[in-house]
Parts: sequence; C-alpha cells; structure tokens
Amino acid sequence: MRFYAQQHPFYCGIDLHARSMYVCILNQEGEVVAHRNLPAEPEPFLEIIQRYRDDIVVAVECVFTWYWLADLCEREHVPFVLGHALYMKAIHGAKVKNDRVDARKIAGLLRAGMLPQAYVYPAPMRATRDLLRRRNYLTRKRADLLAHIQNTNSQCNLPEFGKKIAYKIHRESVAHQFVDPDVRRSIETDLELIDHLDRLTCNLERFILRNARDHDPNALYLLRTVHGIGPVLSLVILYEIHDIDRFPRVQDFASYARLVKCAKESAGKRHGTSGKKIGNAHLKWAFSEAAVLFLRGNPEGMKLKKRLEKKHGKSKALSILAHKLGRAVYFMLKRKQAFDMKKFLAC
Repeated sequence: MRFYAQQHPFYCGIDLHARSMYVCILNQEGEVVAHRNLPAEPEPFLEIIQRYRDDIVVAVECVFTWYWLADLCEREHVPFVLGHALYMKAIHGAKVKNDRVDARKIAGLLRAGMLPQAYVYPAPMRATRDLLRRRNYLTRKRADLLAHIQNTNSQCNLPEFGKKIAYKIHRESVAHQFVDPDVRRSIETDLELIDHLDRLTCNLERFILRNARDHDPNALYLLRTVHGIGPVLSLVILYEIHDIDRFPRVQDFASYARLVKCAKESAGKRHGTSGKKIGNAHLKWAFSEAAVLFLRGNPEGMKLKKRLEKKHGKSKALSILAHKLGRAVYFMLKRKQAFDMKKFLAC
C-alpha cells in the first residue's frame, strides 16, 4: 500500500459523482477554507481552487468518473492523487456518511499523509486499455451463450454435440437437434448472437492491433516470445501493466496481478488470507489464461506441470505456473530480454 505523503499548503478532497462533486479544501493547520457542492464541470472546479492553486494537491476516490478530472489537473499542472477505493476504510466504515463528510475525510487523509494511492493511468493509453477490456467483456458474453446451449442440451437429455461448438463449422446443425419450436428458437437466438459477437470481436482485434503498436512495440515483441502468449493476450498484459518500472520489486508486481495470497497474521499466529479482490483482475485473468495456453503443444511445460502436481497437487499446479509466468514477464520487461525456456524451467 502506498500513501501520498508530500506536504502542500492546501489540500483538496473531492467526493466525485457523475453530475456533481463536493469539494473541501483544507490548509496546513487543518482548517476548512472552502467547502461547497458544485456541478461536475471544469469551470466551477477551477474557480474554487483559483485562490489556492499555487501549491495545492487534489485527491478523489477511485470511481468510474475520475478520468476527466485527472486529465484536467494534468493540463492545469495541478498535482492529482487517486485514492484506492478498497483501502479507504475511514470513508466506508463511518457512522455518518454523506458527500460533505466524505469530501472532508478525503482532504483530511491527504493532509495527514494517510491517503492510500491508486495508479493514475495515463490518458494516451487509457482508451486502448478500456477497449481491450471491452473486448474481453464481449468474449465472456460469447462464452455464456455457448454454456447456455450446452445446458439446454443437457436439460432436454439429448446426445452430446460431439464436436466443439465454439467453432462456427460445428454449429451449423445444432439448432435442428431440438424438437420443441420454442427451445429451437432460443438456441437459434444464441447462435445468431454468437455469430454477431464473433464479427464484433474480430473487428475490434484488428483495430486494436493496428493502433497498439505505436505505444511500445519492443515490449509487445518480448511478450510474444513466451509460449502461448499471442497477439491479444500480449496486448492485455502490456496495457494493464503500462510501465513495469512502477513496480520496484517482483513481489509488488505479483501482488498487483493477484498471483499471490496475502497472509493474515497476528501475534505470530496465521489466520488465513485476505485481499483477494485487491489488485488487477484483468492481469489475474491474463496470466491464468497464459498458464493454460503455455501447456498446449509444449512437452517441457507439461513436464513442469506434472512436477508441480506431484509436489503441490492438481488444484495448485496451474496457479503456481501462472505465478512463475508473471515473475518471468516482470524480469523480461525490466531487463528487456526475450523469454528463455531453459531459465524458466530451471527456476
């Protein structure tokens, strides 16, 4: 957990919403110099901080509306801090909670050097990252539709399809298997949606691949040297990381990617783990997917998996492999070196 500890004469805490924001400005003594509810627009915000902008820092909780405010502060050369929503217990655990109180607490945490920081993702790559997340969302919806077809087939107690219906060539006669016209129409709807999602996803991938190379082609090349990491998966990993130098240690990166569990300990006793939802869920998915793809057509990878299964069991083997891949990617990007299978298997 990182805290913003830099000192300023004035501290601005904002409880931000889609159409409004409550602004609280404190001085170094902790006195409130401004406390007002404003529309979520640039002009009112710049007007209220005008008297204090020589040395003021602005903080807001990490909600979905923070993009425009971060970009505005960057253009106006005003320091901006993004508060980590899951760590800000002083706000969420309060007895009295409203916009006025929340803005005051954000400013107070900032002044005390106790505001937990989230990463302010830079604007030039942000839209592409969000587009990749949208592509993954569409892919999950496609998987839900395929699962619905399989479940409906089981409900009707019909024979198995025999082939993977994820491929279009194997889906041509799927609907004809169902006798009931309503059930058949439901399946046909699923198949039409799958075909449409396939076209959308394909077009999105072409667009992303065409525009993403401008950001860091060398890092993309390095990621593609890992067995099983293809064009889309390498883009997801690259854009979710953005800059590997923001992680001083490999442990920090593994924790951010949710590849390790955090122990809860007190008085020398261990009380399980915590923090499963703190970190980047998209990186967790990417490395879990990479671990599965790493084994395809890779005899050396299968041998490593069998060794891990003997030592840790089947349930943990893939998780450990994903962790190893995450560590390998970290050092590859840090040292700007391609993936070395011999080194990876020797670790």
